[in-house]
Amino acid sequence: MIVAVHTGMRKGEILNLRWDQVDFEKGIITLTDTKNDQRRSVPMDETVKSTLREMERKNDYIFCGLKPRRPLVWIELSFRKVLEKSGIEDFKIHDLRHTFASNLVMSGVDLVTVKELLGHKTIEMTLRYSHLAPDHKMRAVNILDQVMSQIPPQEERHERKILEFKR
Repeated sequence: MIVAVHTGMRKGEILNLRWDQVDFEKGIITLTDTKNDQRRSVPMDETVKSTLREMERKNDYIFCGLKPRRPLVWIELSFRKVLEKSGIEDFKIHDLRHTFASNLVMSGVDLVTVKELLGHKTIEMTLRYSHLAPDHKMRAVNILDQVMSQIPPQEERHERKILEFKR
């Protein structure tokens, strides 16, 4: 779950991730088998790097299945148990991807960057993922209030004239 929340990668991308796709020196995961068939570089933050470094290398795949040299395939039961213990309801593995996008947007990351990190072809798809908490919009207009209160009186009159002119 850490890798999903900190990278925004899809479940299949994570489960099929191999050690040779991870470059700790550059801090990049290179995905070659993606939903839209486009190679993608995913940056790793320190949390992902340290999580992966601490993992035992059992075979080529980071998340190993029961069969030798095979990736982990089915994680739903384990995921459901974690949710139950945490008291979280109505949450799917894919929702971690939404969480990644929403957290970035609410932290001020522009939508084009979020689109690239998620590997979307269109900004419209990214908009579906970047849900905003209700108080995020309030913080946004409060920023405008702070900016406008710092405009010197002479410039403020000029700004008002411009606004009146546009009406």
